[in-house]
Amino acid sequence: MALGAPAAVLFAGMLGFGALGHASQMDPWLMSLSSWTVLALPGQVVMIEMLSHGASWMAIMLAVTLTSSRFVVMVVTLFSQFDDRDRRPRLYAWVHLLAMTAWALSMRDFQTMPREQRAPFFLGLGLVCGLVGLPGTALGYWLAGSVHPAVTLAMVFINPLFFLLTFTEVRPWANRLAIVMGCVLGPLMYLLDADTSLLTTGLLAGSLGYWVDRRWLRPGTPVISTAGVQE
Repeated sequence: MALGAPAAVLFAGMLGFGALGHASQMDPWLMSLSSWTVLALPGQVVMIEMLSHGASWMAIMLAVTLTSSRFVVMVVTLFSQFDDRDRRPRLYAWVHLLAMTAWALSMRDFQTMPREQRAPFFLGLGLVCGLVGLPGTALGYWLAGSVHPAVTLAMVFINPLFFLLTFTEVRPWANRLAIVMGCVLGPLMYLLDADTSLLTTGLLAGSLGYWVDRRWLRPGTPVISTAGVQE
């Protein structure tokens, strides 16, 4: 499964990231290494942008950490669905493989498989997605001069788009409502305050999606998590 669309989409996103690094005159080895050590495209983009503007390492570390704070919620919602036998210290190593694509696909498919199969599924998916990042970044860096910049930079957005389309298949309607409301509110929040638009859009869209779902679509029903388990 991972060798199909997920790996291809992530590879295309890393091609765009490599092209972005070339346009910013970054070192190709630093770019490629970040695709394995950071393994989070938004955080990598923030890092490269701040490096190109001469920001301090302390500021870069803080910005990348804040950008990647979403992983706290992703770890809690995903790893809690593993079988009890898989909740071992080795999870501290596996957590590095958690990225947006692996999380979205796992959250979608975990509800259809036995608990003892979930950890191997996630491990295989995350490992494949992680391994394509480094060669994709290097290739995007070296091909940047032979491909139109608009094409290579557009590849950065393929992975988030794939994530959104995948997450619409998750059962609760609150997720789909949040995505639609995010598309509507995003441009408006950007016009009001570009620096905080992403944070405010996510907060408002997620809250409104949940409220509409609980108030109008499923009033009085038990809360269903994205894993399909009653809470």
